[in-house]
Amino acid sequence: MTDCEHRSLEVNGIRMHIAEQGRGPLVLLCHGFPETWYSWRHQLSALAAAGYRVVAPDMRGFGQTDRPADPTQYTQLHMAGDMVGLLDALEVEHAVIVGHDWGGPVAWTCALTRPDRFRAVAALSVPYIPRGVVRPTDGLRFQAGDNFMYMLYFQEPGVAEAELEQDVRSTIRRVLYWGSGESTGRAPKPKTAKFLDLMDDPPTLPAWLREADVDHYVGEFTRTGFTGGLNWYRNLDRTWELMAAYTNARVTTPALYVTGERDLVYVRWKAAVEHLAQSVPNLRKTVVLPGCGHWTQQERPEAVNAELITFLTSLEGG
Repeated sequence: MTDCEHRSLEVNGIRMHIAEQGRGPLVLLCHGFPETWYSWRHQLSALAAAGYRVVAPDMRGFGQTDRPADPTQYTQLHMAGDMVGLLDALEVEHAVIVGHDWGGPVAWTCALTRPDRFRAVAALSVPYIPRGVVRPTDGLRFQAGDNFMYMLYFQEPGVAEAELEQDVRSTIRRVLYWGSGESTGRAPKPKTAKFLDLMDDPPTLPAWLREADVDHYVGEFTRTGFTGGLNWYRNLDRTWELMAAYTNARVTTPALYVTGERDLVYVRWKAAVEHLAQSVPNLRKTVVLPGCGHWTQQERPEAVNAELITFLTSLEGG
């Protein structure tokens, strides 16, 4: 377990919990769903040892960070504002921002809208997808057809909460296994399905995931519930509306993209990955990790750490 320090700061109108370690240029690590700062447990000490100050917050709605009751307070502009506010609270002018899963769009949005504060971006799993002309939920309905689409299922307040919170340990085990490179049960389900119908509760955990890791997530989501994280999905269309000025905009900061060969996001958005250099012209490298699933930095910590350190070192070299 990493020897990081924990504290809370006033950030963008909310109280934000952070884990931090090391000294040097600042690197922010933004987690996804259903996770917390803990998903970066393998990166904090490795990046600190490489000469960086590493900060992994519990993102808005998660863990020990505040969870605003108003569901409209979870747009990507709120999240980017949180990261700018975090830099201010840390009294640091610039940072490299790294994001995984939902943290990926946060990182891309920060690099897109505030390149003066975020000098480079690294995204795990989720590629940069420029804002298009189709409303996100309309696009998802078209893509899903007659099949179940979890992001649409998450839209109705209370529905997913009732399912996910019924047995939090089973939910965490199922979701982490289903998204991993070891998962085999990924057949489409009909529209009438529920989220956990997509996945089985594994008899044994993958080698990269310990019961102690599950315990952390179970403890946090038992305490907080899932509404904060689900509210991110419920702002897909609202973010799209607010980001109209950035339609087809490109991210110009130096960038790194790392994904897993068996990541469902990569499989779904492979075309976006193949065209990533067009929308991210300063993309330094795209890495596809063989056999890796969605939980990139947890499943392949050594490979991810090596790629991040190489990328960060290249920035210091100009």
